[in-house]
Amino acid sequence: MTTQTSAKEQDFPLTPVPMDQRKSVWSMGLVLLGFTFFTATMWAGGSIGVAFDFSTMLMVLLIGNLLLGTYAAILGYIAAKSGLNTALMSRFTFGEVGSKLSDFILGFTQIGWYAWGTATMAILLIKLTGLPESLTQPLMILFGFGFCITAFIGYRGLEILSRFAVPAMIILVGVSMAIATSDAGGLSGLMAISPSDDMTIAAAITLVFGTFVSGGTQATNWTRFAKSGKTAVIATLLAFFLGNGLMTLIGAFGALVYQQADIVDIMVAQGLATLGILMLFLNLWTTQDNTVYNFAVAGCNLVRTRRRKTVTVVGAAIGTVLAVLGMYEWLIPFLILLGTFIPPIGGVIMASYFVSYKRQYPSLEDTTLPAFNFPGLTAYAVGSLAAYSSPWIAPIVGVLVAALAFSVLILVGQAVRERRLQTFGAA
Repeated sequence: MTTQTSAKEQDFPLTPVPMDQRKSVWSMGLVLLGFTFFTATMWAGGSIGVAFDFSTMLMVLLIGNLLLGTYAAILGYIAAKSGLNTALMSRFTFGEVGSKLSDFILGFTQIGWYAWGTATMAILLIKLTGLPESLTQPLMILFGFGFCITAFIGYRGLEILSRFAVPAMIILVGVSMAIATSDAGGLSGLMAISPSDDMTIAAAITLVFGTFVSGGTQATNWTRFAKSGKTAVIATLLAFFLGNGLMTLIGAFGALVYQQADIVDIMVAQGLATLGILMLFLNLWTTQDNTVYNFAVAGCNLVRTRRRKTVTVVGAAIGTVLAVLGMYEWLIPFLILLGTFIPPIGGVIMASYFVSYKRQYPSLEDTTLPAFNFPGLTAYAVGSLAAYSSPWIAPIVGVLVAALAFSVLILVGQAVRERRLQTFGAA
């Protein structure tokens, strides 16, 4: 078997995606929509739905998802132009060894989501069907390894599942929202509902942005397959602005009308229990396979192996163990962790591509990179500290401060080197 054939089978974990393997905007859009159709996003929307009136809620969701979509789209553009995923971009940004830091952070967060989704599926299935609670852990094991099948196949497996699941979920969601609007008394009824909880607008936008910012940072694993930068931007905005926006809106709708944020509980309240179980299964599977795929790509870069399928199974095993150990209870602190330490990675990568490399990465094979890129690592630390201590929208602060810090360090470094050359030349 040739190296090229092997690389194709492994979805190019360590090399740029060649142009003859690039995908259409519809192919990527379906995969990314399947990724962003996620139960946890609905719960985030539910927290917002009980804290604001209807018009303010719509404004918050619009701003938060537009910011998230823009962030993911910029990274998607870079991925399409370079053919690289976030893990490979990190080599240019943080160095050959330094990039392992981002691999670990991104891989850990994705496998944490995988564990949460696996536990959620098992626990809610027991709840909705009345099965014995003793089956909870066996079901976690079943779903933990079952969800990874399409990711094991690769991009093609993700696409096939999404072609079926995404339209089905859109139809189910549409039916549910129509019933909810009717139950609320139409638009006038929705406008008349008063908030029952308190939350600042900044905190609400942080929640919307932070809930899926980890996925947005690693959406490059699919947008690197885009035929052009424009294709990547359109597909990413479709998923992260419209898709994620729809999920947060559903959660907010449910909280507003039924005081429930989860689509499954909403459908049960609407008398659609069987459809609710189907919705839950499709909703989680299309995110779970993407999540463990992300882990595999980061893991391949971490240990420098092309054996993506093997790493996928290892990731599923780790996620299953975490699910059995109780990951279901750790969602809120996990979301806070994601919103603080993931966005600065994207900020430094953006600045590195546009400022340091002038929109053109050199060939990985022909370039000797330093073990540690200290400007990149320093900028990431500064951005993370700013996000952690910020009373404002932490993820956005992390992105902007990290990007600005890197740009300043690079420009100052260039100025110092030029000054030294001038001084040395004059001497």
